Amino acid sequence: MSILLLEKRGPIAILTLNRPEMMNALGQEGDGPAVTAVCAEVMADPTIRCAVLTGAGRAFSAGGDVKAMKERNGAFGGSPADIREGYRRNIHMIVRALYNLEVPLISAINGPAIGLGCDVACMADIRIAADTAKMGVTFLKLGLIPGDGGAWLLPRLIGSSRAAELLFTGDVIDAKTAAEWGLVSKVVPAAELMDAAMAMAEKIAQQPPQALRLAKTLMRHGATSSYDTIMEMSAAAQALMHETEDHIEGVNAILEKRAPVFKGK
Repeated sequence: MSILLLEKRGPIAILTLNRPEMMNALGQEGDGPAVTAVCAEVMADPTIRCAVLTGAGRAFSAGGDVKAMKERNGAFGGSPADIREGYRRNIHMIVRALYNLEVPLISAINGPAIGLGCDVACMADIRIAADTAKMGVTFLKLGLIPGDGGAWLLPRLIGSSRAAELLFTGDVIDAKTAAEWGLVSKVVPAAELMDAAMAMAEKIAQQPPQALRLAKTLMRHGATSSYDTIMEMSAAAQALMHETEDHIEGVNAILEKRAPVFKGK
């Protein structure tokens, strides 16, 4: 069975990491292509306006498959050249596919999100945690470094000092601390996690889908591009949006004092 299950619920895609017997550990052969295929299906469906990522069972993801590391197989086996390719052709495919998802992505962190699992959760645009969740980037405890882009992303999310503290100490923090540090935006009781994530996803899904995807693209480019570059991209994207039926619907809805109904046209 695929590591990532896809359920389409109206305009929302629910993505579930599905290896509960191993706390959704990642890195087995084929995990990267499997996640990439699911994300490609979501992006190719114009009716999908938002996605929610969570984990099956009691964990979000315990990170890299430690047993595979010990046995030197999957993405972690062979010569140094083989391991490099295991990261590039498997682990990196997982995080790239999630990070590059065109629709807004919410991580519903239902339990431990450790190492690679924490970095996977951070690929989302918004993170909501159950009050029982724990997060940590514990690579150094395994004699490793973040091999999945976490060293680039984490300082951008919580600042260099907090990111360095998490990485260099290997500490695992609880959901409350994660919220205080800005690693997650909201903490809810575990039993209410998916309801909270779906409520947010449904609110996002009410937005015009073409503009929604472009808005996410601009935010992502804004993290690394110059101000002038974003201004040029914004002008070009805005010109396209002015020609959509959804723009006219939004204007009419405001003037008519009613809720808009966006159709993605």
